Amino acid sequence: MLSMKTPYVPHLFGDEAAAKVQQRRGWLTVGVVSSIAWPPADVWLQYDGCEYLLRGAEQAGDGTTSPCISTPCGRDQIDEALSRLYRFVSVLGYFKRGYVDITGRDWAGAPTTYRDPRNTFTTALEGGRKAFSCNYLPIIEDDQVRKALAFLREGRRLRRVHEPYSFLSFFKVIESQFESKARVTWVEKNLAQLDRHAAKRVAELRAQGVDVNKHLFDSGRCAVAHASISGSIVDPDVPADRKRIAADLDIIAALAARYIEVDAGVPNEMDLYRTRDRVAPWYALMTPQAVETLKAGGLVENIDDLGKLKETVVSVRLWPDPPALQFQTMTLLPTGSSDGAVHFVALNTRNTIVLAFVMNVATGRMHTHLDESEVQGANETIEQDVEDFTRYFHSVIGNRIVELTIEGVEPVECDVIIPVNIIPRAPEEAVSQALSLFRSAKV
Repeated sequence: MLSMKTPYVPHLFGDEAAAKVQQRRGWLTVGVVSSIAWPPADVWLQYDGCEYLLRGAEQAGDGTTSPCISTPCGRDQIDEALSRLYRFVSVLGYFKRGYVDITGRDWAGAPTTYRDPRNTFTTALEGGRKAFSCNYLPIIEDDQVRKALAFLREGRRLRRVHEPYSFLSFFKVIESQFESKARVTWVEKNLAQLDRHAAKRVAELRAQGVDVNKHLFDSGRCAVAHASISGSIVDPDVPADRKRIAADLDIIAALAARYIEVDAGVPNEMDLYRTRDRVAPWYALMTPQAVETLKAGGLVENIDDLGKLKETVVSVRLWPDPPALQFQTMTLLPTGSSDGAVHFVALNTRNTIVLAFVMNVATGRMHTHLDESEVQGANETIEQDVEDFTRYFHSVIGNRIVELTIEGVEPVECDVIIPVNIIPRAPEEAVSQALSLFRSAKV
């Protein structure tokens, strides 16, 4: 398995995205079709050193604007930029567990929208105008893996359009990675690892005495790719041929996805959710002994082993918004350690707000502790303290992502909490009520 880089991907939304793209002249815009949930408004992001602007699906408001992606491009660099966009949509679609494919292009001095009434289908993203995220999108450095993802992109897009060609594209995912004998060996080994519809179809064919490996090649790949006079073909006018290819499509699609996930080691967003070590960016700030001890489930007895985490400056924000005024410059203080974890509080500059966190190195997770977070020092408290803390508290209950940033270090996000026996409130409604109570108490 390859070691895949999954770096932090900065995102900007709305006005911030618009301001960012105004700094450059010359953009290539491509229309896309996709099965992934597409953002309703523009999202700017930086991936693998390049800028991309995902144009919202609601740009025109009349249903005729297809989703688009724009990237900086000189007029004489269109082919280079287009190739980069193809690579980008391959990994984006796979990461979001679907596909994104390009339908057409247009170059202009500024990002444009691309109108193509024949190719506007996509899935609308729910959850708000800032809900889209492709953070930690893998960087594909191996050219063979790049090709496999490109064929997978084609196969997934064609699945509901042209099943025989979809089959061929999925087969190419595997065929492009192995010599003939090695491919046969790999397929035979991995047929037994399939599940759900693919496993059911494998069992059906074997119950008929069919060599599934040979069947996929002869009656699938070759029958689609060739149309010789005497050879087997997939006849477009024969319903049985279409049904057979459609049934076998489950197998080859599953094999293609398995190769990319297992052999090539390309994670999708759910893989990363389960396996990524969220707190790894902070390990370099601690002593190796502390990291090793915590990973083993122990505790840090000597506070000096926490290194720069002892009293460092941290900003706390609700992703993707900028930090609230009182959360921009906070001091991170360790308060204890147990069972592979370090407990911290973050204090604002006036020591009136306490935000509690637990960094669990043993599990690779950062957690917010709302029960231990509070506004303190009633005499020194100001309205901004109440507003910022109340919005934070109720936003976290409402599943907003909390992100902690130390200068020069990749941000660390907290796990989303699942409220128990709590009815979430609209944060702005809670802020309004808290401010009214605070003002009344001051009278």
